[in-house]
Amino acid sequence: MRFSAAMTAERWLPGQIASRIAPLLRRVDAVLFSADERGEAGRMSLIAFAVRIVSAAIAFVSQVLLARWMGGFEYGIFVLVWVSMIIAGSLSCFGFHTSVIRFIPEYREKGMLAELRGVLVASRLFVLVASTVITALAMAGVWLLSDKIESYYVVPFFLGMFCLPMLALSDVLQGLARANAWAFQALVPTYIVRPLLILLFMAAAVVSGLAPTAETAVSAAIAATYVTTIAQLVRVTSRTDKRIPAGPRTILLGYWLKISLPIFLVESFFFLLTNADVLMVGFYMEPDHVAVYFATVKTLALVHFVYFSVKAGVAQRYAHIAHGEPEKLAGFARETVSWTFWPSLLMGLVVLVLGKPLLGMFGPGFDEGYPLLFLLVAAVVARSAVGPCESVLTMSGYQNVCAMVYAATLALNIGLNVVFIPTLGLWGAAIATSAAMIFEATALSFTVWRKLGIVMVLFIPVRRTLEKA
Repeated sequence: MRFSAAMTAERWLPGQIASRIAPLLRRVDAVLFSADERGEAGRMSLIAFAVRIVSAAIAFVSQVLLARWMGGFEYGIFVLVWVSMIIAGSLSCFGFHTSVIRFIPEYREKGMLAELRGVLVASRLFVLVASTVITALAMAGVWLLSDKIESYYVVPFFLGMFCLPMLALSDVLQGLARANAWAFQALVPTYIVRPLLILLFMAAAVVSGLAPTAETAVSAAIAATYVTTIAQLVRVTSRTDKRIPAGPRTILLGYWLKISLPIFLVESFFFLLTNADVLMVGFYMEPDHVAVYFATVKTLALVHFVYFSVKAGVAQRYAHIAHGEPEKLAGFARETVSWTFWPSLLMGLVVLVLGKPLLGMFGPGFDEGYPLLFLLVAAVVARSAVGPCESVLTMSGYQNVCAMVYAATLALNIGLNVVFIPTLGLWGAAIATSAAMIFEATALSFTVWRKLGIVMVLFIPVRRTLEKA
């Protein structure tokens, strides 16, 4: 007999209290123990949430130590290079890391094993080849433009590009694991193991007498990325081979690219959108200002990870029910809005209370970013009130219109950064980012309502909206 929180409450608590909390606990039981797809999605989100909590703590501690070791200027250089490499690695997947989450459940459910074997192999090979080509082109570009780039960025950027193939491969392996609901294998290597190894290798370098420069930090990141990704490749491949019997493969690369490229645009715009402020600050301001802004964003990540955790857990579930079950999709989509908003609100309040001492841990001058947190937290919480709208659209076949929304949001964000950063500095970046988040949430939720008839806004009563429609 499995444990039941609701049954325990009804047995041991006074009747009135038990009657009030039992419905909530039954919902908890459903998420934790039910064997259906909803339970699987809930568990995936909870695991993702737990991993991101641990990851946020590790990332925060590691960034504090890196900032302390390196100083604001060198740390700012490393931040700009590493963020750029993460973005480029994700873009090098050309959408395959997300589209496989759609293809794998579909092919398994329909018994299309040849296509399933094909997409498992082709996704990894295509991403590895594409990212290697992009790496070569990027290195050539840095070499040719080295006289136009600030000298202190040239060597770190050139070194960082060695990471691109492994960063891209790691992203597609994460997608394969998410498609199979292997939550730990999807999230732990990227969000826990890799940052720990970066910190470990950097500490070893400093202890051995190497200067704590941006080049040293980038080298530590390269080593950590290769170790983590190769181990992840071995593990995911081994589990996949055990789950799928050997047999012929059908390669439908043209069809897969046709589906993946619009998703690539969505993911590209989204990824650029979430990092555009850091890149724009790096373009207009000195590395020490980049360091302050990045430290502020890292502190804000304690709120961000709620949204990303839910998104990681529900994408596969959306893919399962997106076609042919509109009522089921609508109910589940509205439920996930609550999953994002209330934890985001709670974490936002925690960040505002603890933000100043947390930023002070990075070193002198970093608490300059604390006032920015009030504006940024408000924007993140507001966005969480519409849930993972882009996942609903992407998994329902509306990736093209989703890409258009993100393109408009990214254009707005960059335009506002160009206008505000030269005059308002870091406040300009925060204002631009916050305005873009509000626009993104409004546009996506409106698109979901227009295309799917689903109300994904927490405080709009569904019944009243349907009556008006």
